[in-house]
Amino acid sequence: MATVFSPFRSMYRALQRQAHDSPVLFWSCVLGGIGPVMVTVIPPIRRKLGYERAEPAPTTYPLPRRPRRPVQGYDDE
Repeated sequence: MATVFSPFRSMYRALQRQAHDSPVLFWSCVLGGIGPVMVTVIPPIRRKLGYERAEPAPTTYPLPRRPRRPVQGYDDE
C-alpha cells in the first residue's frame, strides 16, 4: 500500500523544496492554476447567493423622438 502513495510523497517533497528555494515561482504557478478553477466554480456560487448582473451601460446616446430643428445662427445660413 505504501508504494501506491510513493509518487505523491515524492511530488509533495519536490513542491515543498520548490516553495522553499524559489517561492515566487512556486506561488505564481499555484495562483495561475487556481484561476481556471475559479472561472468554473465562482459563477454558480454567486448565482446561488442571489447575485444578479448589473444592467449593461448604454453604448449610444438616445435620440429624441421628434423632428430635428435646423440650427440657426453662428453663420450656419
